[in-house]
Amino acid sequence: MARFTLPRDLYHGKGSLEALKSFSGKKAIICVGGGSMKRGGFLDKAASYLKEAGMEVEIFEGIEPDPSVETVMRGAEVMQKFEPDWIIAMGGGSPIDAAKAMWIKYEYPDITFEDMCKVFGIPPLRKKARFCAISSTSGTATEVTAFSIITDYEKGIKYPIADFEITPDVAIVDSELVETMPVHLVAHTGMDAMTHAIEAYVSTANCNYTDPLAIWAIKMIEADLVKSYNGDMDSRDKMHDAQCLAGMAFSNALLGIVHSMAHKTGAAFKNGHIIHGAANAMYLPKVIKFNSKDETAKKRYGEIVDYMGLGGSSDDEKVGILINYLRKMNDDLNIPHCIKNYGEGGVPADAGIVPEDEFLEKLPGIAANALLDACTGSNPRQPSQEEMEKLLKCCYYDTEVDF
Repeated sequence: MARFTLPRDLYHGKGSLEALKSFSGKKAIICVGGGSMKRGGFLDKAASYLKEAGMEVEIFEGIEPDPSVETVMRGAEVMQKFEPDWIIAMGGGSPIDAAKAMWIKYEYPDITFEDMCKVFGIPPLRKKARFCAISSTSGTATEVTAFSIITDYEKGIKYPIADFEITPDVAIVDSELVETMPVHLVAHTGMDAMTHAIEAYVSTANCNYTDPLAIWAIKMIEADLVKSYNGDMDSRDKMHDAQCLAGMAFSNALLGIVHSMAHKTGAAFKNGHIIHGAANAMYLPKVIKFNSKDETAKKRYGEIVDYMGLGGSSDDEKVGILINYLRKMNDDLNIPHCIKNYGEGGVPADAGIVPEDEFLEKLPGIAANALLDACTGSNPRQPSQEEMEKLLKCCYYDTEVDF
């Protein structure tokens, strides 16, 4: 038996933020990040709509990119005191992910972070509050997913929390919120969305319900991501829908080792973070080549290429075409091809932020942690420790995957 779970309601299109006026409850807490929602006037709008619905409103601000365990615990304490019956998470993936984890801790004050990270092991929620997610970036799709990514900075590891319990009750996908995204964010979140869709399509947990969502998202991203990056606002709007479709797919079909590797390299190095979407963009072509040794995965990559209309006569040829297409897309979006050339902010650099000696020193541990990541189990080809280390080296040096 399989399961397919999405939010109860999804409001989409320009102006859909107004759906907050229809919510019923006594208290709502709005969780936001670094200020873009305030600067754009969207935070004030959201608070005003909730007050119009008759609710008392509290605002929890300052959730950092790659939110920490400490931020989660601090937010949960605020919720314990305020006692909201609606949690409204607003912004990019970070504030929404953080608010999901806060929600668990709010409903179960004695739960530990380690217990939260037990895959599909969260106890039933919604005893105290319901959850609404409003996305301001076009990539993570956390507004419709059963996932949250929280960083333990002491260990230098990003941990995925995975459970259908944290699928939001309501998602608001309002494209007005993304029209002022900086171009580097358009690039990184867009490639995150492309990775979600491709990994969902070849995942061992794919099904008839997820395939149409994944393949249509890929087609939309092919048509609109680069144009959105170059300032086309119609494409920017379409990308907001495309990333949400990709999220619906992967939340139910799960992901693969592109994400396992991105989770475990993102916060591992002392000179700075590897931005999640950029990590996915760099690793995806290498993982496609690695996975293509599995015949079923190779066939499905071929189907993606067919649907994109990229040509090719054999599945082997189509795998090469897909890899080259994604590498060109990285070039078009000014994303480097490997960790060695990953510069500050995710742009290409001759000398990146991750020194070779630090990478090699940490490689065995990163590989071991990636194998244990929640996304690894649904990858179509299961790597050994040795193969994961080899794959990570290919991602560092941009060398060919031939194993």
